[in-house]
Amino acid sequence: MTEVVEQIEQETVVTTTKPAPTASPTKPRTKRQPQYTVIVLNDDLHTYAYVIEALSRICGHSQEEAYRLAIEIDTTGLAVVWTGAMEVAELKRDQIIAFGPDVHAQKPVTFPLGCYIEALG
Repeated sequence: MTEVVEQIEQETVVTTTKPAPTASPTKPRTKRQPQYTVIVLNDDLHTYAYVIEALSRICGHSQEEAYRLAIEIDTTGLAVVWTGAMEVAELKRDQIIAFGPDVHAQKPVTFPLGCYIEALG
């Protein structure tokens, strides 16, 4: 038994460890949320006044910008009225759809403006 103890004492055991990674000097990159657009569609029944009022109240556009967007909606069939995070885009879309009847129209218009969201990119 003494021989075994002597052999163990004579063996050299070498252990190595991997050095700890050093912190990189660059800042970590923040991941950006994808952007979404709110798009309003044209129809022949909602008035300019209704569209301008909706875009001003819901999207925060000035009267002039809302008027410009209403013209774009009327002439091209649609317009991007807001761009941002998906959750806010969904909220803006829902608010435009739920804006209420067009009280400016000669005949009652009780259905909502056509509106949807779309991912950018």
